[in-house]
Amino acid sequence: MSDAGRSRVQPAAPGAKVTRLELFFDLVFVFAFIHLNTLAVEDLDALILLGVILLLAALWLAWSRFAVLGNNLRADQGIMPIIGFAIMTAVFVSVATLPGTEDDVAVPPPSAPLSIPGQLVFPACYFIIWTLEMVALRHAARNHPWLREIWWRSAPTLFLSCGLLVLAALLPRQYAGSARTALFVTLWGVAVAIAYVGVVRTGALAVVSAGHWAERHAQIVLIALGESVISIGLGAELLAGTPLTLPLVTAVVLGIALICALWWSYFDSRSIAADHVLHRTRGTARLRLARDAYTLLHFPMVLGIILLSLGIKQVLAHLASDTGDQDRAVLDPVHLWVLYGGVALYLLALLAFQVRTVRSVDPLGVLPVLVITALLPMAPFMPPLAALALLSLITVAASVMENLRGGSHRRSLRGGQLAEQQALESEETNWRRRHL
Repeated sequence: MSDAGRSRVQPAAPGAKVTRLELFFDLVFVFAFIHLNTLAVEDLDALILLGVILLLAALWLAWSRFAVLGNNLRADQGIMPIIGFAIMTAVFVSVATLPGTEDDVAVPPPSAPLSIPGQLVFPACYFIIWTLEMVALRHAARNHPWLREIWWRSAPTLFLSCGLLVLAALLPRQYAGSARTALFVTLWGVAVAIAYVGVVRTGALAVVSAGHWAERHAQIVLIALGESVISIGLGAELLAGTPLTLPLVTAVVLGIALICALWWSYFDSRSIAADHVLHRTRGTARLRLARDAYTLLHFPMVLGIILLSLGIKQVLAHLASDTGDQDRAVLDPVHLWVLYGGVALYLLALLAFQVRTVRSVDPLGVLPVLVITALLPMAPFMPPLAALALLSLITVAASVMENLRGGSHRRSLRGGQLAEQQALESEETNWRRRHL
């Protein structure tokens, strides 16, 4: 490889870990999750919920593509940091300008600076994001010929998906009311579906570092869970001096317990076992496993967490408001549906992740999903605090029972992980003593 080629891109190594640049890039998704949560919670209905799901699906593809690049190329070398900063900026602008329709923006006076049509901001930024990722892939293909075919296979998906988003933004005004909305949502749905078909066709390019791939997806789950914790504070408006009533404090404790149980169900042993399987898998089977278990199945996990945070935020805001006997009042059914539905979706995706990686699942692990799904129609008829308490109890009890039943296997997995970490730390310490 020439010096010029090395200055542009550096290939990743099998033992590569997540770089600080990638973690810095993920901060924009913290903002994205919080911003979409805030927009949706103001007037949540079925249509807005569908819009949030489609937006998150589009953003997930942008994140996933950058994760692919970071696994094949060193994200902190050559031109990759510049591309990462540019993608981060485009993601921020695309989310910060939502909602961006003409109906939401006042018409500027003739003397005002040139304004950008709000409805075109997201499609334009989305096109920029994909184009930047394609540029990085094209640069990599100069020194890694196997990526050139991926570049050509990805281009039609890019242009077709972005073209549909632009078409949706430019729908003529004669399509008014529900007809225009239905056509808009349909175009968005087709655009996202085409993009996902492209992901299935191209796969994960090549999973150079199994550890990087597993760690990268674990971190985005952690970011989504962190957004849920932030939602507890924002939902209860604790920073605004809200009186800490007993129902409100109880709901906060229950919400934190619920989020901790979801963290435990993924990070305690399932993620470790899946990481081991990914390391053992080779060739095309590894590509399929990386695509199915991580790219495809981690999105419903993240989506379920975001829906959960929407529900918790509304429950806490309801309890914090001055409307009388809060622990007995009935909340809007949609908010409790997303609360229960989000947890059920997360747990179901987690079970599918376990089946796809380790090829087995404890039958009792399906029980909390079935119970929560069965309670979904009844949740709107419960007092909000009682609904949250029941959901937290089920989720925490499921995590406790799972750990008790799989205690020896869990200890083996975690003991092996600790031994690996200690060996790596010792090796790094010895290297630093010799070279620094």
